[in-house]
This record gives sequence, structure tokens and C-alpha cells, in this order.
Amino acid sequence: MPAQDRLRIGFIAGFIFLLTAASALSAPAVAPRNPRNQRHEYRHQIDRLEEAWRKAMVSADSAALEPLLAEDYTAITPNGAIQTKEQTLKILSSGLLHVDSLIFSDRKVRIYGSTAVVTSSAELTGNKAEQALTGRYRYTRVYVRNAAGQWKIVSFEASRIQDSAERQ
Repeated sequence: MPAQDRLRIGFIAGFIFLLTAASALSAPAVAPRNPRNQRHEYRHQIDRLEEAWRKAMVSADSAALEPLLAEDYTAITPNGAIQTKEQTLKILSSGLLHVDSLIFSDRKVRIYGSTAVVTSSAELTGNKAEQALTGRYRYTRVYVRNAAGQWKIVSFEASRIQDSAERQ
């Protein structure tokens, strides 16, 4: 093969290599957003987990609640106390917390990659250590999807909604 043809082939191969490298470098550095149908499926999964959480609380079933909570789960109760996973399960299984009714409304599930943020209102009837917990609450619950594809609750915070008479 003449030297001139080898030079042309080398030039063309080098040019193709540079185009390939340039397109790889121009690819976005951020992960793509979840496709719409995947986010929709994630919302359904979270809705089912929210119902499982509600049922576990009403039936005082710590065995059903345990797999929903991440090992590093942290809760902030309406009075500002911090609870770990172990403390939450112990309070539920001890009978110290008794939930008669828990009805959600105005639930919003937002998906951010492998994180889901749930906000809602809840009507609660029950007691803790013989003190009434009856009332309306707002809460935020944060789920993270682990490497095995399971959603786990990592954070929970509840605030009591004061009645207009209580605000005065």
C-alpha cells in the first residue's frame, strides 16, 4: 500500500476516534430523570407502603412495621422528641402507643431519583402513655430506594395542627 494511502487511512481513523471521544465527553454528567412511567410505578409502590405503615400502626404490629424502616431511621415526634428505629418498634410493641384510627388526606408523593418525599394530613385517634393523641397532624415521610430496589423509610416528622381555639 502506498504511503499516501496509509496516511489517508490513518487520518480518517484518527478523525473518527476524535469524533467518538468528543461525543463521549459532551454527554451529560448528571443521571437522567426517571422516565414518567417509572415515577408513576414508584408512586404506586409508595402508596402501598404508606397503607402498610398505616395498618401496622393501627394494629400495633411492630413485626409489619420493622421491614418498612431503614436501619438508620429517625423520627421527630409532634412534641419534638427524636426516635430511632429500635425505639419506635419498642414503643409500638409495648402497647405504650395505641392508635385507634388513622385517616390520611391530601397526600402528595414526590419522586427525586431514588428518594421519595411524602407529605400528608392525618386524622388520628389514640393515646400514648394514657395521654390522648387525638387530633389533626401534618407529616413528612422520606423513603430511599436501596440497592436491592426496596423502598425504606429513613425519616418521619409529624406536627400537630392546632384548632383555631388552641391558637388564641
